[in-house]
Amino acid sequence: MRDRRWQRGQGRSRLLMALLVAAFAIFGYFANTETNPVTGEKQRVGMNVDQERALGLQAAPEMAAQMGGVVDPGDPEAQMVAAVGRKLVASGLAARSPYADNFHFHLLADPETVNAFALPGGQVFITEALMKLLQTDGELAGVLSHEIFHVVGRHSAEQAARAQLSDGLTGAAVMATYDPNDPSSTGSAQVAQLIGQMVNMSYGRDDELESDNQGVHYMAQSGYDPRAMVSVMQKLEQASNGQEPPEFFSTHPSPERRIEQIQAQIGKEFPNGVPDNLKK
Repeated sequence: MRDRRWQRGQGRSRLLMALLVAAFAIFGYFANTETNPVTGEKQRVGMNVDQERALGLQAAPEMAAQMGGVVDPGDPEAQMVAAVGRKLVASGLAARSPYADNFHFHLLADPETVNAFALPGGQVFITEALMKLLQTDGELAGVLSHEIFHVVGRHSAEQAARAQLSDGLTGAAVMATYDPNDPSSTGSAQVAQLIGQMVNMSYGRDDELESDNQGVHYMAQSGYDPRAMVSVMQKLEQASNGQEPPEFFSTHPSPERRIEQIQAQIGKEFPNGVPDNLKK
């Protein structure tokens, strides 16, 4: 009888601790709210701007090393990447962001991995394998404008905040459901962890679609035809050729969905049709 009372007491203690952990995680998530100076959006962020810059600079060499290293900045293709990237930043809303002077655009010497990505604070990368698929400055602008908004939209800082919330809630759920006297309860703990991972993944896909939409705007502001972004999506889809999709698609929504949304955004940006004088 004493053992049962002791076990009930232990269960109540675990539940109380789980509630405290969950409450602390939720409070921390909503307390870290800032207004994005470019988008005007209120965001829950897990890093400040200086921390984003520092993290991006620290991670850049390691990320580059994993993909063949950075191509010499004097290389013509590397110069093209840098020039198009700088034009997009200078001509668009990114120029008003706290990262405006911190953007750097790099070409990576990876001939096989079709990918582009941005690190917090303004370090933007594109691989040679993806560059081979692009035929115009407009298509390159489509890729880079998408990555620029990941930085300006503070998506990494939002992901950090969501990860902190998810980790806190997952820890609370595991604490509440796991019974050391019942080995089968580990299944509930594993389910809680899986749910946490799925929440973060769905938000990431929303970030990708937002970056596509804002990329259309950045391209138009900089004098590029945003229809080139549709062309990029089509080429990436063709590059998969029924096999494993390019790395660029691994955490992104389906190309069909992205093309549909990009075209809708172009219609909003240019309700009377895209002007003929934009660079393709």
